[in-house]
Amino acid sequence: MKLTEIRKSFLDYFRRNGHEVVASSSLIPERDPTLLFTNAGMNQFKDVFLGQEKRGYVRATTSQKCFRASGKHNDLENVGRTARHHTFFEMLGNFSFGDYFKRDAIHFAWEFLTVDMALPKDKLWITIFQDDDEAGKIWREVAGVSPDRIVKMGEKDNFWSMGETGPCGPCSEIHIDQGAGVGCGKPGCKIGCECDRHLELWNLVFMQYNRDASGKLTPLPRPSIDTGMGIERIAAVLQGRHDNYEIDLFQRLIARSVELTGAPFAGTARPSHKIIADHLRASAFLLADGVMPANEGRGYVLRRIMRRALRHGKKLGINEPFLFRLTDEVIALMEDAYPELSSHREMVKNMILNEEERFSETLNTGLRLWTDEIRKLKERQSRVIPGELIFRLYDTYGFPLDLTEEIARDEDFSLDRKGFEEAMEAQRERARESWKGSGEEALREVYKALAGRRVKTEFVGYERLEAEGKILGILKGDAEVESGKEGEEVEVITDRTPFYGEAGGQMGDQGVLTRNGVRMEVSRSTKPLPDVIVHHGVIRSGSLRVGDTLTLRVNPETRRKTALNHTATHLLQAALRKVLGEHVKQAGSLVAPDRLRFDYTHFSPLSDE
Repeated sequence: MKLTEIRKSFLDYFRRNGHEVVASSSLIPERDPTLLFTNAGMNQFKDVFLGQEKRGYVRATTSQKCFRASGKHNDLENVGRTARHHTFFEMLGNFSFGDYFKRDAIHFAWEFLTVDMALPKDKLWITIFQDDDEAGKIWREVAGVSPDRIVKMGEKDNFWSMGETGPCGPCSEIHIDQGAGVGCGKPGCKIGCECDRHLELWNLVFMQYNRDASGKLTPLPRPSIDTGMGIERIAAVLQGRHDNYEIDLFQRLIARSVELTGAPFAGTARPSHKIIADHLRASAFLLADGVMPANEGRGYVLRRIMRRALRHGKKLGINEPFLFRLTDEVIALMEDAYPELSSHREMVKNMILNEEERFSETLNTGLRLWTDEIRKLKERQSRVIPGELIFRLYDTYGFPLDLTEEIARDEDFSLDRKGFEEAMEAQRERARESWKGSGEEALREVYKALAGRRVKTEFVGYERLEAEGKILGILKGDAEVESGKEGEEVEVITDRTPFYGEAGGQMGDQGVLTRNGVRMEVSRSTKPLPDVIVHHGVIRSGSLRVGDTLTLRVNPETRRKTALNHTATHLLQAALRKVLGEHVKQAGSLVAPDRLRFDYTHFSPLSDE
């Protein structure tokens, strides 16, 4: 059975059993700042499980896009070296939000595997949490599993928690015995052994408790179900393969990789083909979901896996861009289930090509440096890569640390991580010193002092262009003062203001502050802290003191022109997305009365047309 048929069968089975088929959420988690990427089927239902969101269904099923190459769940270094690790994978799952519980969850899983997928019952083993006798009883009654094939495990393996506190509960895993020939051959081989004989297929989580800060478990009034089964694993079992990369989907990708490189899928080339196939699939999905290559955050993770794939292409003899040529194969294999791939086809291919061209030359130069330095180290009989070299490869040639580590491992070298961290810290210190020299830090400390006194400015500029305000603070240079006199350049903070403070690339308002013969011309307004607006300018007549009440007037003409240019940036972004594609995102902007600048993400410069 092909992977696409397995996915369809799974979703159809649960649809027949009253479940809403819910589309996969994006790899960029929504409303969850704790996650860099979506890494499990339950991510999109987290608020439902927590009772913070209600949906129009109580049963759901999904085939969820997942990505694990960062943080706690980091499978990157194992991809290519094992039969099962991936950065991107699909998680099949069924969910109950206070509807059915253990009995139905166990029945559904058992029926799907043994009836719809026709797996032999006598090859399936069950693990349960050591204190969950209820689950053991249901497995015996509903599925007819003999007690000797139900294994009790501890909290580490069979108890799931959403976090240190909150919903949690025991889980039950379904394993398949692939035979002694697949395992380690040891007489004591059993469930829990690190070998591949007993392969975990499906995890059923029984969310029945709430854990408080003291660790106390209280039964939930409406227990729920969260299950997950990796589609690549079940496909390997059903296709009689013991390596996920030998299933139909990966074999088509690898066949194209073999065709381009001329290197067979065997021997030392085998891991490289695996890495290329896995990382290309992951890159295509990340790009289609809006992740762009960058030097930080999600974009840097994407850049790391793309560069790792490029390096393995080079190992196979490819010295020119090639990943973009394989992209159509990924899309053809998966666009029916994930139409976002085909709708972003050209953008995905162009972004991959752009990244390949960008890194190709620095990769070659960096590898030449590497070869020369390795030769010198071998002459000195050293097997440790100096931190200074690691940093140079990272800083000058764009080698992610894990890429350098992988290359070193191939040569049987280790890394001086401490030296690398020291070089990184030295660079950070140089950046800090440079920043101090700009004078920004001194000003920032003045603003911090105001914030420490809880000084706040109420902005009323959306309703009016003139208002009265009381002076809360006066700054001169990098110091806070009590007063300012004629001819002095000062910064004034008031309790209320109609002046918009510069933020998000939009320049602040200009205007005047006045009172009984006193006049200060405001050349710009800033917002250095969330609740503080600062008026910068020169006192043209009279003097100002903390506590004075002023009339604050915004120049209506500069406000109008700035507002027009602000609107223009929105129109420009809409036009760029229409012409270039939905991948275009704002990367920065400047909105002033007399001009505007709009920075955006795209893989090439605009043409004259």
